Formats: sequence, structure tokens, C-alpha cells
Amino acid sequence: MEYGLVTLWLAVFLAIGLLGTPLAARLFRGFPDRGVALSLPLSFAVVGVVAYWVGHLSLTAGLLAGFVALAALSTLSLRRLDRDGFDGRAMAVPILVFAVAFLFMIAVRALDPAVHPGGGEKFLDFGLLKSLLRSAQLPPEDVWFAGEPVKYYYGGHLLTALLAKITFTEARYAYNLALAGFFGMLVTAAYGLAGAVADARGHSARTAGIVGAFFVAFASNLETPGRAVLWALPDGIARSVAGSLGVTIEGLADSLAAFSYWGASRVIPGTVNEFPLFAWLNGDLHAHMLSTPFLLLAAALWFAYYRTPADALGRRRLLVFGAFPPLVGLLAVVNTWSFPTAVGVGWLTMTFADGDPPDLVPRVGARFSPTRSALGRELRRTASALAVAAGVLVLGILWSLPFWLGSASGRAIDVLPERSALGPLVVVYGAFLAVFVPYLLARSRALTKRTRQGALAAMGGLFVLAWLVDAAALALFGPLLLVGWLVLAARRNGDRSDSTTASATRGTRPAESDGGTERRPSLSLPDVGFETVLLVAGVGLVLLVEFVYIQEDAGPGRFNTVFKTYAQVWVLFGTAAGAMAAWLVGAGKSAATLSGSTRTAGRVLLAVLVLSTSIYGGLALTDQLTSEASVAATENPTLDARAFVATTHPEEAPAIAWLDERDGQPYIVSTPGCYCNANDGLTSYNWVNAPSSLTGLPTVVGWDHEIGYRGEGPYLERVADVETIYRGTSEERVQLLDEYNVRYVYVGPNERAAYGPTDFDDLRGVSIAKEWDAVTIYRVDQRRLSA
Repeated sequence: MEYGLVTLWLAVFLAIGLLGTPLAARLFRGFPDRGVALSLPLSFAVVGVVAYWVGHLSLTAGLLAGFVALAALSTLSLRRLDRDGFDGRAMAVPILVFAVAFLFMIAVRALDPAVHPGGGEKFLDFGLLKSLLRSAQLPPEDVWFAGEPVKYYYGGHLLTALLAKITFTEARYAYNLALAGFFGMLVTAAYGLAGAVADARGHSARTAGIVGAFFVAFASNLETPGRAVLWALPDGIARSVAGSLGVTIEGLADSLAAFSYWGASRVIPGTVNEFPLFAWLNGDLHAHMLSTPFLLLAAALWFAYYRTPADALGRRRLLVFGAFPPLVGLLAVVNTWSFPTAVGVGWLTMTFADGDPPDLVPRVGARFSPTRSALGRELRRTASALAVAAGVLVLGILWSLPFWLGSASGRAIDVLPERSALGPLVVVYGAFLAVFVPYLLARSRALTKRTRQGALAAMGGLFVLAWLVDAAALALFGPLLLVGWLVLAARRNGDRSDSTTASATRGTRPAESDGGTERRPSLSLPDVGFETVLLVAGVGLVLLVEFVYIQEDAGPGRFNTVFKTYAQVWVLFGTAAGAMAAWLVGAGKSAATLSGSTRTAGRVLLAVLVLSTSIYGGLALTDQLTSEASVAATENPTLDARAFVATTHPEEAPAIAWLDERDGQPYIVSTPGCYCNANDGLTSYNWVNAPSSLTGLPTVVGWDHEIGYRGEGPYLERVADVETIYRGTSEERVQLLDEYNVRYVYVGPNERAAYGPTDFDDLRGVSIAKEWDAVTIYRVDQRRLSA
């Protein structure tokens, strides 16, 4: 085990977070920890934005410029830090949360650190990381399409590469260390944001933070606890129940030994329903995981806007047009799927915050003249907020313009995919619904009788529409969206002139906000806040993917759309549930507003949710600790992502190591991993293109993921060219080796299986560079070849 590297990386993470603490304190005024929980993703956001732009000239210069920019911004923010001061205990807790989460994931990854090709995108992720570490500037070379820049979002891998550079860490170790670091950032951000949201409502920040961190870091969906119930029931009853629910007795429902961590991610047929613990157990260094801390950072910035007084127009504009566009631009490069989500959260925030959105842009505001009707006022506010959000979206595109002009790949939007059934939706989101429903029910009582009657009528319409269009999600989540919207609008439109009195009447102190005392709704208004904004945002995403999806080759229909969207929904829901849980259990202000029986019921409910959603983690970690079938089978725990190669493919390990020692990024040729090969064993998600994926040396053509990035025609053309290089005439071979500027030809077991016996001894300029029993690597002298 590489304890020295673990200590080094933990120290570097904490140092970078502390460097950004003054800037976090300035942006997140009034947060109970002064933004310390968000300082690490904030620091990486600043470094990442600057490094991305300067990195197109020089990656080393970009890294230096990023840290200079962070230090400069923090220095300028020191006055705010000195004025507000710090509660040392409040500052220490987020640091402890990060350290615990980081070390927990280090222990998890050390049990199975391998970047093996099966069951995920590890070959893609490791190849990206290696390519970035070999590159002098951006964009990096595509390891699966030699001679072309990558056509993929790679911002998270860029940050990992920067960390590897400043710690002088090899990619084989940096891969898992970065996974643990991003996990720690996500958990700490959820802890801090959930706590700050609860604190603004007078609830316990500590309780909210712990529950929010649990839901985001360790909780699973209800698939595993559901199967555990079937396993515990007598056999006859279990089969009867399973038959009535339309499920089979398999996996954990059959026996503890049959448990597999994989099943809980495939609940809704034809989709992927990941949650963070599954994702990090599976071990991809993938964009939908690396973007989650920055998505919560964006949500925290919008929360800072939400609690800013309406008359603090300068600060509101600074947050919307100064702080947010570069962050959303970075999100586009880290994970483009999160780019519109962050802006959508902003649209909802501006719609429901106290400040009027048109005030942010006077010329735009003049076109949204006030109206007398309540519906008209609501439409005016919603439309103006949408217009400002569209402006932020455009600014975010400008902040990431090189990505859109070069690395982004186009996708078509389609509608009306196959929709989700009610049962699987409840399994995926049932734990959150158990918190959201009582929370919104309690708040809806403050609505006027007329509004409640209208809401009930609208719900009836939703149920009918859900039945007509066969959209169970509309019946399950539509009421949450409706009630959440109504209580947020009622809170905003109510009389806030006597906020201090209202707070005192409830037996609590008035909450502090960026401008002093936060404006509280009066007793007749719903006591809701930003947690409900997060709920509405998550519900909106769940409903959206029931009707709209992105066409691509990553999977049939809406496979990838649901996959990438649900990963964001879980993070938003988990943070919101944490803030709501503080009320549910009567922690903080809730103790004075809830009856004893209600508090007891809430605590029992939360205990049941925590215990049931922990079953998966307990079984998965135990299985990982005791399993002997892991591809990472090593004698001792390690963070070496490539240690498995010597165990599973010893015949190719020395050849891959030799290639990895080459300087720069010379091009190679090897057999592609695609479904177009006659030999089914050479398809992607198998041991194919290991020489390029594990070294960062671009191969002429790799996995068929490139079809989604480049199109089928260009990909298949290269596949045919590779076959010609191995099996064609001497003239054809020479022409293609020269055209693709190939430096090394890899001839290993896959190449022989695909193309039969082959050698290059008859080609002028091609000679054996290195030879082993199972692998021969030929060196191509381009000068002699072209002559």
C-alpha cells in the first residue's frame, strides 16, 4: 500500500482547499462554516478555468497561472475573512469530513484498483489521463483516433492530470487517488450545502449535513433492501410476493452468497440508475462522477444568490454574471450533461428568490412590465428569470468556447422514448420520496384553501394525463413538482415585513443572511427555502427524461440520457433530503414547532431509511473485501491501477510497459475494439486496445466509442485501413503507415487472432524494436519508409 502517496495527496488537497478559503468566505457569507466545505471545489474551479484557457498554449504555464489566479483572488478576499472571522470548530468539521471520506474511498479503491476494460469506461478514462500527462498543450490527443484531438469532455481528467503533475505522481496511482479526492469533495460539499440550507431555516446544520452526506455518499436505492426482505421471508411467501410485483427470485433475494453490487444500478429496464457509492465502487474516473462536486458548488452559488437581500443588487449581479458563468463553462468541459442542469437550477433560484430577476438586466427588465393578475406576475417572473438564465448559458459557452469549437461532438434531440414503470421508479427514488412527501404536505397546509383546491384539481388532471400517455413518472413526481412550485411561490409573494417578529414567535433566533437578518415568511406562509428549489430541480430532470432524450451511440434509446441525468438527480435529491431531515427529526428550530409524537415518527422514519439504504453498502464492501475473483488480485492492497496487467495478461505486460516508457506520443497501430470484427472476442469492453489505453500512445483506431464522436463512416474507414496494414500488400502497407505517421506496430495475441500470422520484415524502414514470446513490436522509420 502506497501510504506515502496517500499522505501527500491528502495534504495537497487540504492545502489547496485552505488556499481558497478566503474566496469561499466572500462568496458564501452567512454559511455556518463560512464556505469551508465548498472551498476545495471552488479552488479547483478557479485553477481549472485558468489552466484550461492558458493550457491551449502550455499546460505547465496553465497550471502555474491557475494557482496564481487562485492566490490573487483569495488575497483580495482576505478583508472579508478578517471582518467576519472564523469559528475554528466550524472550520475544522468540513476538513474532518473530507479526510474521512477521502480515506474511506482510498480503502475501497485499494481493494480493487484495476482499470480493467469490463463493466465500465476505465480504459477510456485512463487513456485520457495518460494522454493529458503526455501532452504539452490542449486539447489532448485522442488515444483511439491517432492524429486527431479528443472529441470528449475531459475537464475532470485535466484536473486529475494537474494534481498528478504537482505531486509528481504516476498515472497508475493518480487514477485512484483522484477518485478518492473527488469523492471527498462531493461528500464535503453535500455536508456543507445541506447544513447551510437547514441553518438558513433555523434547523440544525450539523444534522442536515450528516444526513445529506450520508444520502450522497453511502445510501443506495431500494433494490437491495427490497431483495433482502424477499430473502428474509419464507420461501412460499417470498415467491408469491415476487410474483405479484413482477420480479424474480435472484441475487440477494435467493441467498446472501448470490448478492452482486451490479444489480442495483439496473433497476429501470433499458437504463442505468447509478448512485454515487455504486459509481465509486465500480471505479470509473468518469465525467458524470467528477462533475458532481462542481454541480453542488454551482447549487451553493445559487443558494448564496437566493439568500441575498433583494436590494443588494450589486452582489446579486456579481454572483449571476461574475461568479457563475466561468463555473458553468468549466462544467461544460468536465461533463457537458451537467452544463444545462446548473443553469436550470439558476433559473428556478431566480424565479423563487426575493429579488426580481428583471432588476439584474435593466433593459431586459423594462420589457417585462408589471401586471395585476397573480398568474401574470408569476409568468412575468418565470419568463424574466428564464431570459437571464439564457444569458448566463451564453456566457458559460463563451467561457468554454474552445471546447465547443473543437472537442464537443454533436448530438440530436429526440422525444417520446419508452417510459419508466411505476414500480422501478419507486425502487430508485423511494427513500427520497419518504422524506419529500411529508415535508411538502406539512408546508402545503399554509397555502390558501383556494390554492389547495386548485392543486388537488390539477393533480387529478395529472393522474388522468399520466394514464393517457402511459407516464407513471408524471403521476408519481408531478404532484411534487406542483406543490413544490406553489409553496415556493407563496413564500416569495407573502408579507415579509415582520420577519423578526415571526421568528421570535416561533421561539427561534432570526437567521443571519448576507445582508444581516434573513427575511422570514410570516406564520401564514409556507416555511420553505432552497431545499425545495433543489427538490423541484431534481423532479424536473426526472420528468424531462421521460419525454426527451439525446440520440447517441452510447446505448439504445434514452439509455445514456437517463444514466447521466439520474447521476445528477441523486446528488440534488440527497442534499435536499439532508436539509429536510433536520426538520423531520426536530433538530434545531423544528423542536419547537413539532409535537413529540411527530418528532418520534420522523426519527423512526429516518432510522429506517438509513438502515435500509445501508444494506447495499455493507454487502458490497464485504463482498469486495472477501472476493477472490477480482481482476485486481494482488497479494496486498494497492492503489496501482495497472498492477492487474501482470496478473491477468502476463504475456503482454512487459510489452505494454516498454511502450509506456517511450517519450512523447508516437503513434501506434493495433487491432480496434469494435463489433465490426469477425471475431466476437475483439469487441469493446474487453481486452482490446490495451497498448494505447494503458500508455496514452494514440492508436490509429480504437474502441467503437469513436463512432459516437466521429461518425460511423470515418471510424469504419480506419478499421479497414488497420486491416490493410496487417494483411495488405507491401505497397498498401507502406502507404498507410506513412499516411497515419505510425511509429510502432503492435503484434500481439489480439492482432494474430484478428488477422492471422503477420510480419513486416519485407517492408523497408520497418524493423523489430522489441520482441517477447507473445508480442512483437515493430519500429517504423518514417524517413526510410517515405523514401
